Amino acid sequence: MDLFAIGLNVLLGLMLGTLGGLFGIGGGLIAIPVVGVLFGLDQQVAQGTALVMVVPNVLLAIWRYNQRNRIELRHAFALGVTSFCFAIAGAAVAVSLDPGRMRIAFIGFLLVLAAYTLLRAILRPQPGGTELRYSWPWLSALGAGAGALGGLFGVGGAVLATPILTSVFGASQVVAQGLSLSLAAPSTAVTLYTYASHGQVNWALGLPLAVGGLLSISLGVKLAHALPERILRALFSMFLVLSAILLGMKV
Repeated sequence: MDLFAIGLNVLLGLMLGTLGGLFGIGGGLIAIPVVGVLFGLDQQVAQGTALVMVVPNVLLAIWRYNQRNRIELRHAFALGVTSFCFAIAGAAVAVSLDPGRMRIAFIGFLLVLAAYTLLRAILRPQPGGTELRYSWPWLSALGAGAGALGGLFGVGGAVLATPILTSVFGASQVVAQGLSLSLAAPSTAVTLYTYASHGQVNWALGLPLAVGGLLSISLGVKLAHALPERILRALFSMFLVLSAILLGMKV
């Protein structure tokens, strides 16, 4: 790969990192369809490559979110431990599945989440807060489900956890995004390891994306805290639909 191509990939990482910080997902959700379409990668390789960028991005984003809304360690631990364990199982299943069927399942998953998030933005529910309605046993159950799906689809589970934390647990959008990143950190790391051990990572592409993401994710976090919660939810829903459309271009 020449220097020009590396530079373009860093710029792509800058865009993905900003979106990842804005929506609290590390950039993987949009990176998977983008790298799949632009570089012609199959679903598993696209997911594995995106994770090279996502893992460091998630760690930096957690720090940035914690600076603005302190993340409760007991909540993060309850989410992270079960997410880690179930992500191993999800990733082990993912590497053996048919790429086409995985892509279709992923599209359906995104559209359902988009519809749910948009509905909540339209209905204008009571604004969330910093305190959660339910304690750690329920958070552990959420971590298990999100970790399994995150390992299966390579998105760390944050995309599933965020709407659940806002609707069921009563967290504000930014608090939910910070907690979701805590959930995503261990599961994304183990998922990347699993994909890499099966040769389903393009490191030459993933590393420049990671550099760009690290340079821009703080900007995304800053934007997330500046936007009204209802607008942030609506943008998150639109972002999910866009990701599904991009992914559908390869079906």
